Amino acid sequence: MEQKLFTELRPLYVTTKEAPNEIRIRIRMRDLIDPASLRHAVDMTMRRYPYFCVELQKKEGNYVFAENHRPVVITNSLHGVELNSEESNYHMIAFCWQDNWMILDVFHGMTDGTGAYEVLRTLLYYYCSERYQVKLKEEGIRLVGDEIPEEEWIDPVVNRADLPTPERNEMSNALNVIDYAGLQDDHRHTVYSIAISESEFMRFNLDNDGSPGTMVSLLLSRAISKMYPRAEDVIRIALCVNQRKALHAPLAHQSLVGGAMLEYKDKMRDWSLEKQGTAYRGMVFAQTQEENALMGVASIKGMNGMLLSKESDTERLGIASYINSLASRLVTATVSYVGKANYREAEQYIRDFRLWTSSSGNGLLVEISAVNGRFTLDFLQSFSSPVYVNAFLKELEENGIVYDLQDVNELELPNIKLPWTE
Repeated sequence: MEQKLFTELRPLYVTTKEAPNEIRIRIRMRDLIDPASLRHAVDMTMRRYPYFCVELQKKEGNYVFAENHRPVVITNSLHGVELNSEESNYHMIAFCWQDNWMILDVFHGMTDGTGAYEVLRTLLYYYCSERYQVKLKEEGIRLVGDEIPEEEWIDPVVNRADLPTPERNEMSNALNVIDYAGLQDDHRHTVYSIAISESEFMRFNLDNDGSPGTMVSLLLSRAISKMYPRAEDVIRIALCVNQRKALHAPLAHQSLVGGAMLEYKDKMRDWSLEKQGTAYRGMVFAQTQEENALMGVASIKGMNGMLLSKESDTERLGIASYINSLASRLVTATVSYVGKANYREAEQYIRDFRLWTSSSGNGLLVEISAVNGRFTLDFLQSFSSPVYVNAFLKELEENGIVYDLQDVNELELPNIKLPWTE
């Protein structure tokens, strides 16, 4: 079955060698990886997700995902393979491992964190069952033999004809973290990983009318405002929002991510943390009401329709680049929280969990993961300087939140081979 690309278009046209548009999930297991068990788990998993076993092809001027029956590649390294190339058997998904780390790499246009989490629930079920010779509970896990509902396959956006007309919202430029910190010459993509106790942070959220996503956004806003108290540009955090609820498409596998804009207004700066938390939650609540969320969907649908209206890749690349540059000027940083991973009984075998993707156009993205009793905050930067991480950690300290700066790594993501660069 061929799938004509639609929601995948903009992610495809904004990917570059410097910023591959993909999701890389790194899982550190309790024990050394058993390659035979991993091969078994990947093979079983990909049988359950045939819509990810595809090859990018161009037909009559348009891109499609065609069935790809070649094996999904697993390599013994932390580097992975170039997606959509001979190395990856022309798949947009691949796996790799080394010591006790296993890694999933997948094109972000094909799915988002929600979709990738589903794949990993299946993978971990099969891997742990085989590796440890145990019988894990199957409840809530997609397995081979399931009837795959149409709702998993179909793009819920492309044929929606009843979306509301997006409102024109003239937002001012946001504070740019690279410009303000003078980091224009620092091009070393870096990730700082911070761990926080899940139970303690959730208690802190409850005490201050927050949620993981809104509270991290607020603490980051406060940290940046203290760094630049006289800044004229507004501090605006984009909090990623799952659009499946508004679309009534909970099973959809596509990348369906919108954003709620959280503005740290001047009048809020003297408020208590709890009052600020209430304000941020209110902003999210208002912007995620179905009508407002669907306006965001309509905006994204319009962009993809504009790309489809152009015949050449060169024209499409120009439009995508222009839209990206406009969007990046409106946001100071991005925060993303998929939700509690809930890998069920397999979590007892997991030691660490990291969710990496390209740092956003404005240079700073925080990915929040909740696995096995702790939150991991991955600060994904297009620069190496720890200036914003240090400010954020100071904010945690001042609010009595205990943290562990686990490690600092080069933000390494495998390349995606693009058809127009061949």
